[in-house]
Amino acid sequence: MSSTAALPTRPPRGPASSARRAYRPEVQGLRAVAVMMVVCYHIWLGRVSGGVDVFLMLSAFLLTGSFIRKLEQDRPLALGGYWLHLFKRLLPAAVTVLLLTLAATVLLLPASSWTTVLEQAWASLFYVQNWLLAVNAVDYYAAHDAASPLQHFWSLSIQGQVFILWPLLFLAGRALTTPIQRRVPWANHRTVMFGIFAVVFLVSLVYSISETASNQAFAYFDTRARLFEFAFGSLLALTVDRIVPPRWVRVLLGWAGLVAMLACGFVLAVDRAFPGIVALWPVLAASAIVVAGNSRSPIGADRLLSSRPLVKVGDISYALYLVHWPALIVFTVLVGRDPGPRSGLALVACSALLAWAITRFVERPIRSSSRIESRRRWAGAVIVACCALVATPLVAWQHHIDSAQAAAADAGSDAHPGARALADPDVQTPDGVEPIPAFSALSKEYAALPKRCDPELAERLDPKRCGQTVPGVDPERTLFVVGDSHAEQWLPPVQAVAERNGWHVVSVLRGACPFTLSSARSECAEHNRRVLATVTDIKPDAVVVVSTAASKTAAQDRLLPGFEDGVTALTDAGIEVVGLRDNPRFTFDMARCAERDGVDAPSCNPPRSTKVAATNPADEVAARNDAFHSLDLTDLLCDPEVCAPVQGNVRVFLDDNHVTKTYAATMTEPLAERLFAATGWHGA
Repeated sequence: MSSTAALPTRPPRGPASSARRAYRPEVQGLRAVAVMMVVCYHIWLGRVSGGVDVFLMLSAFLLTGSFIRKLEQDRPLALGGYWLHLFKRLLPAAVTVLLLTLAATVLLLPASSWTTVLEQAWASLFYVQNWLLAVNAVDYYAAHDAASPLQHFWSLSIQGQVFILWPLLFLAGRALTTPIQRRVPWANHRTVMFGIFAVVFLVSLVYSISETASNQAFAYFDTRARLFEFAFGSLLALTVDRIVPPRWVRVLLGWAGLVAMLACGFVLAVDRAFPGIVALWPVLAASAIVVAGNSRSPIGADRLLSSRPLVKVGDISYALYLVHWPALIVFTVLVGRDPGPRSGLALVACSALLAWAITRFVERPIRSSSRIESRRRWAGAVIVACCALVATPLVAWQHHIDSAQAAAADAGSDAHPGARALADPDVQTPDGVEPIPAFSALSKEYAALPKRCDPELAERLDPKRCGQTVPGVDPERTLFVVGDSHAEQWLPPVQAVAERNGWHVVSVLRGACPFTLSSARSECAEHNRRVLATVTDIKPDAVVVVSTAASKTAAQDRLLPGFEDGVTALTDAGIEVVGLRDNPRFTFDMARCAERDGVDAPSCNPPRSTKVAATNPADEVAARNDAFHSLDLTDLLCDPEVCAPVQGNVRVFLDDNHVTKTYAATMTEPLAERLFAATGWHGA
């Protein structure tokens, strides 16, 4: 969908030229259909259409056609000038949309989304958005984030990376052609490049099939898993002039390709099945249309695709893709629902109008400026200016968010007592104080230990999920914290108690994998078996776990099947176990409810009796096992009447089921008292 992938919007005036002969209005119309598929599927169907895959293929098709002509005409590739000219054309429209989106985010979107938008703005500017989303797609915590108005930049990032890689392949092809011709006299630039792109196609397709089967969420954004779509477009560009089927075949190909392309998103769950081999569906469909070309038939699909309205939409397709997604996200946030038929039409119309304005007043004037004498210098100046225009507000915004995050260090003070206000009736909570952490800092409120585990220990446990405090020379005690994110959220008070008593803490935590020996998820079962085997071998003094699983819909929590078996395995090995009762869970995001309706809104303060059961089921395990110590901290999270989003001027919950690390830190003193009382340990 990049503007660089576009054909000239109009053939040049004057004598016939290669540019004129290369101009194919039906391809511009194909771009229009692809972008309208993307827009309509997003707005009305909430699905992924496969239109992006068409864009990926077409961008390589057009780029390859340009570069193979340079090779065959023995013209210099001039890669430096090409890249300068390329990003001079790409960045202005993208930067315009980035700036508009940043302004809309500050003015219209909740502050809790700011950090995500900030991170994605940087990633979008430097064409690495797809890698950020790939990591987040498999990140248990990031996966809970709401849709970002910039996440559609993932495909532009992949295109930008390919626009750098593909010219290097042509450079390699030029260098290889002469040596190859010495052994294969009939070889030429076209056959050499065909061989190179065939290898890229096969390697990437095999990788894509494998990665999609094992880790589809990551593969969806993985450049390596998408290269075969670009390579197919390049192979098509190298052979399409040699493929001249009869007119009736071209008519059938054109319509078959168009129908298949339009049906892709209806038939396939694109967002859950792509890329992999099924991504060839839209690629082959669009390729059929390209092969059909200009059928010169009054009933050919190319007649429709070459129509003036579709060509006009094709002219603004890059800007329309850029604009429509932020407009949709802002609409859904402001209105609180997905667009209906009429509001969706209005959204499409507004997006198209804004896309036309960006194309007419930003993209085209800068593109035509390439006629000036010092084109490279001008292109460099445009690129630097674009980067500066986005980087300047981002740096200022980051400073603002960092300041908001720094304010969380005041947790536990007289102004922000947090859990102290519930633990001690003599602690007063002052009025008129802004709660901490700020909404803009909530995405940073997941806890973690300060240091990665030593390599040997990490390898035995889990290198990606193992953390530790800085161990002393001879720590008095070693504690392991194991389980899922609900165990992780207690790290701040556990770490604080440990550090002031000279203890060593190690954490090995995996999202959505609570500690139990009977997990239904195979990856969790394997993780817990590995952790149990390692911990019983190391024999720390104690293991800290979350002992129950709360319900979002009822005032109850339960022991997970296999939990007591795991506890028994640890205590039989001579290891004490501290079981913390699970925190209340909710059917809505507590932090965003407070942000939207206010901290005192009844909708954000559910009665405690509807969220917390009267008894802790883990107490039964403690009654049967003297080495298991059951702690219930619910009274430090909810007051006797309600579970509020803010206690003691500190935000308690960061979403619908996790405690903020800032609030958890204010629970250090009461946690220490209860821990020592339950275990009989001595300490400060």
